[in-house]
This record gives sequence, C-alpha cells and structure tokens, in this order.
Amino acid sequence: MKELNRKVFKTIFIILSIFIITGIVIYNVSSYKKEYDNVKRNLSFMEDKNIPNDNPPEPIDMDSSLPELKNRNLDNMMIMDYEIYTVKLNNRKIEKITNHSNNESDFDVQNIAQKIIDNKEELKVGNLYHNKYSYNYQSDMIVILNTKNINDRLRLTLIFSIIILFGFEFIIYYISKKITKRITKPAQESFDKQKEFIADASHELKTPLSIIMASSDELKIDKKNEKYVDNIKYESERMSNLIKSLLDLSKLENGVSINSYKEENISKIIERISLTFEAVAFEQNIKIETNIEKDIMFKCSKEEIERLVSIILDNAIKHSYKNSSITVKAHKEKNSINIEITNSGDPINSGDEEKIFERFYRADRSRNRDTNRYGLGLAIAKNIVINHKGTIKAYSKDSKTTFKINLKK
Repeated sequence: MKELNRKVFKTIFIILSIFIITGIVIYNVSSYKKEYDNVKRNLSFMEDKNIPNDNPPEPIDMDSSLPELKNRNLDNMMIMDYEIYTVKLNNRKIEKITNHSNNESDFDVQNIAQKIIDNKEELKVGNLYHNKYSYNYQSDMIVILNTKNINDRLRLTLIFSIIILFGFEFIIYYISKKITKRITKPAQESFDKQKEFIADASHELKTPLSIIMASSDELKIDKKNEKYVDNIKYESERMSNLIKSLLDLSKLENGVSINSYKEENISKIIERISLTFEAVAFEQNIKIETNIEKDIMFKCSKEEIERLVSIILDNAIKHSYKNSSITVKAHKEKNSINIEITNSGDPINSGDEEKIFERFYRADRSRNRDTNRYGLGLAIAKNIVINHKGTIKAYSKDSKTTFKINLKK
C-alpha cells in the first residue's frame, strides 16, 4: 500500500510540476525573445534611415510643415528605453560617436567600437543574459547597444521565476498529498480490512493449531496410524510456519518505530548470517563467497536485518544450480549502504521482477508447494527494507540472479 501511495503521489506531483515548469519556461522564453527582437530591431534602425542623397525616396503626402524623412537629422534621433550609440567611420577609423539615448553611463563606446572593427563581424546580438553589448557593423557606421539593463531585467525575471517555481512546488506537494489520500482511500480501507482479517484469523488459528500439534504428540503410534500421525504433524508444522509468516508480515506492514532502531555493525550481521547458511549450502555443493566492507555502521533493527539477509540467502540457495557459488557483497557509499546477493541458477522470468515481492506470488507453484514455500518470504524482505527507508530490486542476466538492496543512512 505504501508503494501504491508513493507511485500515485509521484505521478500527480510530476504532472502538476510539468505544467508549472512549462508555463514558467514559456514565459521566460517569450520575455527573452521580446528583448532579442527589440535589440535586433534597434540595431537595424539606421539601415532604414540612412538614405543616400543621390537617390531620394518618393515624396510623402503629409503636412508641408513636417520635414521629409530624407532631410531628418539622425544625429538628433532619440531612442527610448535603450542606451544606443552610432559610431561613424572613415576608412575604418572612428570619426564621430553619437549617443541616441537620455542615459549617460560609464559604457566605454570607443574601446568597444575598436574591438568590433578588429573583429570585423557584421551583426552580433549574443546572449542577452550576460553579454554586455550588441552591435551592427555597417560599412561606414557601427550601431552599438548597451545591454546591461537588459541583462539585469532578464536575470531578475529568471530569479523571480525560480522563486515562484519553488513556491508552487510547495503548493503542488501539499495538493498532491491531498489528492493521493483521496484517490487511494478506498484501496487503503480495503487493504486495512484485509490486513486486519489476516491478523485476526492468524491469531484465532494459533490456539486450535497448538491443540492439534499437542494432541498429535500424545497419540499412540502403531503401524496402522503411523502414517496418519506423521501427516498430521507435518501439515500442522506447515500451517504453524504459515501463520507465523502472516503475523510477521502484518506486523511489518503496520510499520516499526524508528525510535527502536539502534546503531549496529551491519558488516558483522551479514558475515554471521552468511556463515550460518554455509552449512545449508554445502549440502547442495554450493559455495558462499563474501566481499563485505568492514565495520559498516547503520541505525536499524538487528533482528529485521538478520531476517532480511536470511530470506535472500535462503532464496538464493533454493534457486541455485548445484556446484555453483553465491556471492554476498556489501559496501557503503556516501549516504547509503549497498548489499548484493548473486547466485547462478534459473533466471527470474521477464516481467516477474516486481511480482516476486508480492504476497503469495509463486512463479513455480508446484515446486514451491513441495518445498513448503508460500510466497511470503520476499514480501517480508521488501517490507523490512521499506521500514528502513530503502529499496530492493531483483534482476537476472546471463544465468545469474542478483538481489540488490540499498539502505539510506
């Protein structure tokens, strides 16, 4: 159920985040494009106004008191909102610099103009987030635009967008939690009832089962009833193990208080469990090899970690080829501990990598029944990992199956 809640929450959170991020990206791209187009248009304004005297334009029908465009004094032209300069050239040398804005700044037009002459590039707008100027280099003139204010505007827009994004992410997180709870409520109620039924039924079955087992021990055994008494004991033992597993799983699914966890040497726990299973593996000509980093400390439930490693090792032995080996590895990283148990044997069927951790799931039902396996071991292992804020996954490759456990420190 925790996995379902996590997946639903993750899906809702990602979808809502994509909408917000897309909107913010579109807004910033639009702002940038608007500034870019304005800069490019202003850099090209002299191309439209610089009209040769020997080829005058067609007369314009307007009030005679207005001057014709061809007689307009471009030196006195003012550009609003932008700090723009024209640099007249004579044989690639600076002759005159004219400021077409009301702004006066420490913008070093002369030096910049000389660099542009040396570079010989015709038009350059550049990156408006950090380039300090843009220019248009014509044959006898350079139009230079100071883009510092544009840099500041675009950066400010970007910073505000990021702040707004973080604010929306907090809101989306809260909304996603609420929606997830509402969506999964029916499934949660059904799951809780199922857990409650299994736990209650298991408790209720313990008493009559104990009586059956005790009674079978007191039965007089003779040649006539020996087979039946053995069957009663065998099946009672199987049922007892099943009930114990169901109760353990129910307890783990309800969660364990982290306050009960203690700092433990997980390296020694894994080494000890591996050593315990060596005798079981030896009977099937299977060798257990370990590569465990020493003194890995981890805050955990010692009993649960012991059971986790025992379940995975037991599963590895049961599914290994004879005369093969099982490798147990453990090492720590910066903020996590990785445990890997690899065996050579029948691979996990494609598509079953997640299913094997479900309750009562058995890939080979006939073989599992013969070996008293109920499909609860890996479900218990997964819940132990989840309670320790970790992840577990399994995969097969080249006739080798690996169970990988990652525990966050």
